[in-house]
Amino acid sequence: MRQTFDESTDRSFGAKHVPLIRQAMAEQGLDGVLVPHEDEHQNEYLPAANDRLAWATGFTGSAGAAVIFKDKAAVFVDGRYTLQVRDQVDQSLFEIRDLVEGGVPAYIETAPRGARIGYDPRLHSPDALERLKAAAAKSGAELRPVSQNPIDQAWGAARPPQPVAPVAPHPLEYAGEESSAKRHRLGAELKARGADASVLTAPASIAWLFNVRGGDVIRSPLPLGQAVLNSDGSARLFLDPQKVTPDLRTWLGNEVQLETPEDLPRALADLKGKRVVVDPGQSSAWYFEALNGAGAQVLRGEDPCLLPRALKNAVEVEGARKAHARDGAALTRFLHWLATEGQTSPPDEITAVAKLEAFREDTGALKDLSFDTIAGAASNGAIVHYRPTKRLNKRAEAGSLLLVDSGAQYLDGTTDVTRTVAIGEPSHEMAERFTLVLKGHLALARVRFPAGTTGSALDALARAPLWAHGLDYDHGTGHGVGSYLGVHEGPQRIAKAPNSVALRPGMIVSNEPGYYKEGAYGIRIENLQVVTPAQEVKGGERPMMAFETLTLAPLDRRLIVVAMLTEEERSQMDAYHARVRAVIGPLLPDDVRAWLDEVTAPL
Repeated sequence: MRQTFDESTDRSFGAKHVPLIRQAMAEQGLDGVLVPHEDEHQNEYLPAANDRLAWATGFTGSAGAAVIFKDKAAVFVDGRYTLQVRDQVDQSLFEIRDLVEGGVPAYIETAPRGARIGYDPRLHSPDALERLKAAAAKSGAELRPVSQNPIDQAWGAARPPQPVAPVAPHPLEYAGEESSAKRHRLGAELKARGADASVLTAPASIAWLFNVRGGDVIRSPLPLGQAVLNSDGSARLFLDPQKVTPDLRTWLGNEVQLETPEDLPRALADLKGKRVVVDPGQSSAWYFEALNGAGAQVLRGEDPCLLPRALKNAVEVEGARKAHARDGAALTRFLHWLATEGQTSPPDEITAVAKLEAFREDTGALKDLSFDTIAGAASNGAIVHYRPTKRLNKRAEAGSLLLVDSGAQYLDGTTDVTRTVAIGEPSHEMAERFTLVLKGHLALARVRFPAGTTGSALDALARAPLWAHGLDYDHGTGHGVGSYLGVHEGPQRIAKAPNSVALRPGMIVSNEPGYYKEGAYGIRIENLQVVTPAQEVKGGERPMMAFETLTLAPLDRRLIVVAMLTEEERSQMDAYHARVRAVIGPLLPDDVRAWLDEVTAPL
């Protein structure tokens, strides 16, 4: 089993660790300390050694923060984690607050006048830091950079070591473009912007630019490191020597100088007098301070790899199709098992996760999961980012729903798919609300849109059927997905929050509206889809882009109230299921294929 079901934290973490943190604060003359979730690479998913927020508080979600003062503390989470945080964090020690509404800055505004609040400049983006400093100024407090993080000091020898997974070449048959071509293309763009170089700190950008993959970040083939890309296409790459595989130097070529992380400060000093692009959304304040201190001219700008990485080339798009067909066959075998054995003897969540993972292993191509599988039975399905553990494990029961959100990493693509399945006979309310979610999902799948359209302009399409009934969900509708990279990838997204990045051909996004009834059940339908090139519309005046659905697996017809669907929606649903039969059917055993034919028959 790749996925484990032990908990890495518990509610006692706060009581055990906060006193140690406060002792370290006192030794450094601090009255408070900021504890962001992000690490030195602004990662969403963290190596154990960098999961400072979890160690300090017990909270293991992928977004959050904490502030610890001498006599009070707070944990901040968004709408995805409101249930999880109450389960994991001792509320006698930590106040639970909203990460989005007010967030950490609003809390700092309540700090005592003269309070000295420590922060690690390696963990905060410069823009976030400016907002925090402004909040501190309002309260008369002072934000003070620290050379040693009080969390690390308190953690001490018990802190896990930094990961040193080998960094290996990612072949051209999967990448679709040579690293040298990427470097020279991006270098020319830097030169056109009047820049001499760019400092890269995002692991996904390093993996993509140099056509390498690693294993330092859980469920993502990412290497932790840094790089300097020069406008002439040459580069300096900083990796722990323990990660360097024998063929890596040859793979990188003569234009890439391989160095160690200890060489990085000197490399930044070498940029004295140079115009250097650094992304304030991807790189921490430490890099800006180091470059300014070295006499470089810092140009705030987007990571030059960010948009090109999101625009999948033809090889990557075809790889995604192959990966989703393979993965869809594995998922369909799992759904067949749920529809047969799982109905007569409903499984618990851990059994369901193990069964799905086994079907993916059977493909012979699985490199890893793309995230720990979410299998939420009944009320656990209402916890948006729930993960089964031995303590929380629940058995599915007749008359309930099982929500399974899962994904896989293959050399040719990354998958992420959610299916909600009825165990026994669902209630009318369950089916009605599933159908509302389905209507939104179908609307977002079939939309046509002109160049310049952002994901935030499309978000309401997925929510409108729910809104009409006074319902909604507290997460985004779609996130970008990498190509054998991170399952969450920017800069594009589909969400209520404004987003300035237009959707463009080759971008892969999820389509995942949902509905969650606390204490009862959760519903989510998720497919990945790729933006297709603009085409003329018959009788129209402007060419329009569209989405091609990549994910191929049946939906539970027992949860569809057909009378609630329009004729267009029924035809769309039938066409999708026909495509599932055509692509997935030949990859399945005879009994599963016969079942698939039955459950994907026209509505």
